[in-house]
Amino acid sequence: MINKVDLLVAGVGGQGTILAGRILSQVALLQELEVKMAETHGMAQRGGSVITHVRMGKKVNSPLVPLGDADFILAFERLEGLRWLSFLSPRGTVIVNTQVLHPLPVLTGKVEYPGYVLEEIKDKTATSIQVDALNRDPVSRNSRTLNVFLMGILARQMPFPRETWENALELVIPPRLLEINREAFTAGYCLE
Repeated sequence: MINKVDLLVAGVGGQGTILAGRILSQVALLQELEVKMAETHGMAQRGGSVITHVRMGKKVNSPLVPLGDADFILAFERLEGLRWLSFLSPRGTVIVNTQVLHPLPVLTGKVEYPGYVLEEIKDKTATSIQVDALNRDPVSRNSRTLNVFLMGILARQMPFPRETWENALELVIPPRLLEINREAFTAGYCLE
């Protein structure tokens, strides 16, 4: 049994960060771990930041991941990955979709989207897995599977059996969307 795993899921409104947190929580429960989850929404309906904290282990006291303590950051957009790096442990892993989604200040012309984001993530982390998920099948056919595709990548990094993840998907994903999400999970899990 693992002692604890702290995760932060970061994205913008509509990318499925909360659903990802629910799947992670279900994985923990299936492994008979205690789990706590918390989310924050920053103008999520207008493309603002959404982060989900998930903490699991033998005993979990708080739902919020402390700064510098996350074992994993799962970032659905590159700037969101950079924005929350201060939560990552020095030994932690960040998995980041290389997609660019312009926040409101960029769209209004007040600031420019930084060009150095992926390099800075790589320079500041022990392990960085960067993937252009939107150009991978089945995400290229259905962008709403991005979150589950990236969770497939995460699953290979964590100490839980693949079957546990697949069972969690069945328990959380609505039946009409399960098959495409299974495809996305498998594609992420098998990514080389």
